[in-house]
Amino acid sequence: MARISALVEDVRRVLRARHYSVRTEGVYLGWIKRFILANRLRHPADMGQREVEAFLTRLAVEGQVASSTQNQALSALLFLYRDVLRARMDWMEDVVRAKRARKLPVVLAGEEVRLLLAQLDGRAWLLASVLYGTGMRLMECLRLRVKDVDFARGEITVRDGKGGKDRRTVLPRSLVEPLQLEVERARILHASDLAAGFGAVWLPHALARKYINGPREFAWQYVFPARNRSLDPRDDTERRHHVDAEFVSRALKQARNRAAIDKPVTAHTLRHSFATHLLEAGYDIRTIQELLGHKDVATTQIYTHVLNRGPNAVRSPLDR
Repeated sequence: MARISALVEDVRRVLRARHYSVRTEGVYLGWIKRFILANRLRHPADMGQREVEAFLTRLAVEGQVASSTQNQALSALLFLYRDVLRARMDWMEDVVRAKRARKLPVVLAGEEVRLLLAQLDGRAWLLASVLYGTGMRLMECLRLRVKDVDFARGEITVRDGKGGKDRRTVLPRSLVEPLQLEVERARILHASDLAAGFGAVWLPHALARKYINGPREFAWQYVFPARNRSLDPRDDTERRHHVDAEFVSRALKQARNRAAIDKPVTAHTLRHSFATHLLEAGYDIRTIQELLGHKDVATTQIYTHVLNRGPNAVRSPLDR
């Protein structure tokens, strides 16, 4: 057990040295622990191709997990063997990843978005409105810093998005005043934290060393701070994090039920709806690609398939 505990700490150390997010750290450690438990606490260094392939097969056959889940487990094990154990195992690169099914995104109609937002209020309404109005991913929205909201230019800068890329997206005019009020609430909360001897927010990578006073500056604070301070799992420091993602998920689920919308609704559904509604409004697909932060325009083109199934695209011969 001591050997396995040491391995888990090694995995955590390498993940943090390479600036993986806390969420990814938790997911990777979870899969590695499941792999070890599935093999009766054997150390991964004493296992190989047979055990890895058997584990992935059990996930698919017995667990009936989605292809994305199986690939996530494979990525965790690849990281373990390649980056932590430094094992020279060419077979790891040959392990076949599960083929992901091509699925069309769930998109809400404009009226459905209106009904959904009408069932929300306060911070839940603002977060959902920002997600739909900007096309940001959920964690991009929650990790938004005060300095990255430009009210004068009407734009939001998304820092370190998917793939480690920065981009700019639109700031809806209708959200300027509500967001300004939210920033002022964050300012008051930050002032109270400073007065209590806290107020230092977490900064990514080496920015905390580069900007010594940065963590306590208001510009670096989250636009949507959590109501209470908590211990940071990275270093056990008490600080104020951003609002929890589960808060948004619960609020959307409850609003969907109250609005009697039969489609599944998540934060990503609002992002899909943002892109589709821009296409319907006639905006160029390259512009939408930039706003969404897609690396390849082929990813953005999936929304054209959604349009082709809509009432204003292909006309059924029955209706002629």
